[in-house]
Amino acid sequence: MPDAEPPDNPYVEDPPTDFEPVEDLDPERAREQAEQLREAIRYHDYRYYAANDPVVGDRTYDALFARLHDLEDAFDLDREDSPTQRVGGEPLDELATVEHVAPMRSIEQSGDAEDVRAFDERVRRELVDAGYDGSVEYHCEPKFDGLSIEVVYEDGIYQRAATRGDGEEGDDVTENVRTIGAVPERLRGGYPDYLAVRGEVYMPRAAFNEYNRERVERGDEPFANPRNAAAGTLRQLDPSVTAERPLSIFFFGVLDASTQFDSQSELYERFPEWGLRVSDRVERVEDIGAAIEYRDRMLEVRDDLDYEIDGTVIKVDDRAACELLGSTSRSPRWAFAYKFPARKETTRVRDIVVQVGRTGRLTPVALLDPVEVGGVTVSRATLHNPAEIDRLGVDVSDEVRVQRAGDVIPQVVEVTDKRAEGTFEFPDRCPVCGAPVERDGPMAFCPGGFTCDAQLERAIVHYASRDGLDIEGLGESGVEQLLETGLVESLPDLYELNAESLADLDGWGETSAENLLAELEASREPPLADFLAGLSIPDVGSTTAAALARKFGTFEAFREVAEAGDTERLQAVEDVGPEVADSIVTFFGRDRTQETLDRLLEHVSPQEADTVGGDELDGLTFVFTGSLETYTRSEAQDLVETRGGNATGSVSGNTDYLVVGDSPGQRKREDADAEGVPVLNEEAFEELLEERGVL
Repeated sequence: MPDAEPPDNPYVEDPPTDFEPVEDLDPERAREQAEQLREAIRYHDYRYYAANDPVVGDRTYDALFARLHDLEDAFDLDREDSPTQRVGGEPLDELATVEHVAPMRSIEQSGDAEDVRAFDERVRRELVDAGYDGSVEYHCEPKFDGLSIEVVYEDGIYQRAATRGDGEEGDDVTENVRTIGAVPERLRGGYPDYLAVRGEVYMPRAAFNEYNRERVERGDEPFANPRNAAAGTLRQLDPSVTAERPLSIFFFGVLDASTQFDSQSELYERFPEWGLRVSDRVERVEDIGAAIEYRDRMLEVRDDLDYEIDGTVIKVDDRAACELLGSTSRSPRWAFAYKFPARKETTRVRDIVVQVGRTGRLTPVALLDPVEVGGVTVSRATLHNPAEIDRLGVDVSDEVRVQRAGDVIPQVVEVTDKRAEGTFEFPDRCPVCGAPVERDGPMAFCPGGFTCDAQLERAIVHYASRDGLDIEGLGESGVEQLLETGLVESLPDLYELNAESLADLDGWGETSAENLLAELEASREPPLADFLAGLSIPDVGSTTAAALARKFGTFEAFREVAEAGDTERLQAVEDVGPEVADSIVTFFGRDRTQETLDRLLEHVSPQEADTVGGDELDGLTFVFTGSLETYTRSEAQDLVETRGGNATGSVSGNTDYLVVGDSPGQRKREDADAEGVPVLNEEAFEELLEERGVL
């Protein structure tokens, strides 16, 4: 247990829950009390999260927090490092991309004990060759099933946080992570001047179950599992939404620090001293056999934990030995993840239903007698496609074995007791609109497109989403209401809505009606890429839509090629292969699609896009790092590519320019220096664009 000596503070030992009125305080006394409250709240956070030994109850803590908030509000005492900032800051337009201080590598993994022993043999052999004796102690810890992040502290003050991303750079989630109570705004005494740590954000099981119950009661779709809930919450653009959701964190590694550490075990001793929360399920063991036994014990208790784990991580304890072993481009050579087997349970199939997806794909789903699978009640599981049904030979009333693939998605893996006489007969017509089902290899699709109600609802939601035309006010519940009332029967009907009809809907009013109509009006001239992405063309997401827009320039030109079935011209577009080209041709070849588009284009005029062919930057390769003021990262890359240049993610000898914004990644700067690549700030980048005739 780390030293938990409380500060000399009246709000620590026996804090009051009643305070004198704020208006009775003078500014100096208010400032003094606010600072004492901040110090006390940080201490109570430390006792609750890091020391796991709280000294006050929730009601008392809430009273201290509310008092601090009142003081900061009344006397304008807001501070960035105040605990009250955990309620969330201003919403963001997008999550910026930041480069990690050091690569966040994945870990080599296997569920086979022989692979674990082979890892140990390699480690001992390489260390013996380097002059070590043949013994190796290992540090063992749970392998958390959450979202890995980087958190940076300077002089003990929280600076930023980022998701793992591709290991080299990730999403900047600084404001969202700030709302997590287990992440200290300030470290406690003895911390390094500079510290970049790695942690795993997760949603506790109990909190996840309660939160899902609340979502269902509100009519929202529940999260599939705690990991998805944590990942979706951490990537919210509105930090106040993150603050409302019950996230926590475990810290487990150092990416960079101004202090050296002798062992992994020492890290786990020092972290709580600084206020960083760690798992209490870690062990240092004398050999690989003990590490395997540790994993087996964790497998037995995993369902008793309040967080999801899918294995254990075995690390060489000696940090000097870790440095000697080094890393590959993908993973450290001193660590290994010993995975748990996928969870499997047996239950009975009560029914099989066929769901129709947004793009028309038909997915059979088995409705099951509820069964506990790894602490989660599963009542339905995917059967994937008609070919999988045939392979399993499954039908209603059969007993089946269910597992959570990757400990996440429930799926039927085998029939354990054949009760039905035959195999489920997949429908030859769409269960929603009755259109003849089309087969594509093992998959089945409904060709109804916009005319299929199941696809229509999802298509409109997607059309209005951020991945489409970003029309606020058209979420799932709103679209469902418009369809149920008959105000909308097809996608073009959106643009024929009127304020009177909308205002009469339950839960609506004049203001919400006018707001939606204003959003629809603003969407009548969308960027071509957004319009294409919003049409729910199978296999065409935002990246492919942007490539198509750059190639063809206008919707008319693209539509002409698609309706002509010219797959060769389509495949000339980046990201478009034979399957994607066929999907586009099939989509535009349907009479119902053409009819809907004709009506839609009476209301919407997609903007002409800059087409590929501009050669102002031909032959030049750019790499971007940091945050630019004038462009987002993707906008800058698109600008370069539409003018004949290349935009890549890493610096090499082929790079012509590194463009540097705010908070750039150090590694790219170092690579640029090593390769002799010119470095431009944003102003110099725009001057280059002007010289080349781009601007």
